Amino acid sequence: MDYTEGTEDKKIRRAKKMMLWFGIISLSMSFAGLTSAYVVSKERPDWLTDFEIPNAFYISLVVILLSSVTMYLAKVNVGKEKNSLGMFLLVSTLLLGIGFVWLQFLGFSQIIENGYYFTGSESTITTSFIYLVVLMHLAHIAMGLIALLVVIYNHYKLKYTGGKTLGVELAATFWHFVDILWIYLFLFFYFVR
Repeated sequence: MDYTEGTEDKKIRRAKKMMLWFGIISLSMSFAGLTSAYVVSKERPDWLTDFEIPNAFYISLVVILLSSVTMYLAKVNVGKEKNSLGMFLLVSTLLLGIGFVWLQFLGFSQIIENGYYFTGSESTITTSFIYLVVLMHLAHIAMGLIALLVVIYNHYKLKYTGGKTLGVELAATFWHFVDILWIYLFLFFYFVR
């Protein structure tokens, strides 16, 4: 396939999608590096083997899965120019994303209640890794929420008509990435102790 062929709009769409995928692959590699370091650090004598995942993280897993469903349905309905339903689903995704962030901080408070801290004399390498990875994921969720706000604003201004849905497509791809990333991280911390 000759990528120099096609209209200017098609080339721009392809370039933006490739830039997003390049970023997603780079981010995936950084999380792979962190989880690899976690596995290597498990051999330390001060590693916690009895650490329990907070209940809020289990609930946040369900919330992030629901947000992925609402984002998918939003993209479909915006593409079909069902504006009211598309807006409802976009706002629902945003609210679920905010709920996810709240649950993550609730999970941190549950970790602290159990006596595990990020830094200081009460901290351990285990909990420091968990805090670091989850906070890094939350930073990416924040970027996803900003992208959702931009999409909601553009959808309100009716910019996604006539098949011009690139913004929604890019935001949905990134949102699904951070969702899949949380599923991976949750399962990783659940099974690798």
